Amino acid sequence: MSARRSSKQWLKEHSRDPFVKQAQQAGYRSRAVYKLMEIDNRDRLLRPGMSVIDLGAAPGAWSQYVSQIVGPAGRVIALDKLPMEPVKNVSFMQGDLADKRVRDRLTRALAKCPVDLVISDLAPNMSGIKATDEARMMRLLERVSDLAFEVLKPGGTLLVKGFQGVDFSSYVKELRKHFQHVSIRKPKASRQFSSEVYVLARSYVV
Repeated sequence: MSARRSSKQWLKEHSRDPFVKQAQQAGYRSRAVYKLMEIDNRDRLLRPGMSVIDLGAAPGAWSQYVSQIVGPAGRVIALDKLPMEPVKNVSFMQGDLADKRVRDRLTRALAKCPVDLVISDLAPNMSGIKATDEARMMRLLERVSDLAFEVLKPGGTLLVKGFQGVDFSSYVKELRKHFQHVSIRKPKASRQFSSEVYVLARSYVV
């Protein structure tokens, strides 16, 4: 299938997607919000007053949802390489998590106050070459967990998107060394043909 035809097919499927329509009607910036919403409804991740870091935040749907739950007493810091339109009660930082200067800026912004929750919907630019894409995703996952180890409170939570592949189980196994409870979630809004899943790691042990 040509790239042009594949793109047209994706647009056609996207336009028919019920989660796309729901997001538009509810005023959310992307359908991805329903992935987080389902996990939150099941696992009770969010509560008023929490401090949260949202990685890979643009266009901002997850930040919108988180901000609504944690409220003005909470704190949300969003990070993405891409620009993002402002979200109420969310501090946005544009930059690449791979850049140490960006990570240092983020940790300075916390002012030595650890956070309750790190969420990540980050994904690498996909090449279409399975081995390359899996390696890129693993590097990204490692950066996310390294940041989480640095900024989470004892007992804190990490929710991170991953793609099931050859090294994925090793990553989950490593998380189990640092969190008391680690589970895999596949929300309904995550397309069934995709290898995308979410790793939920709770009760961080410092």
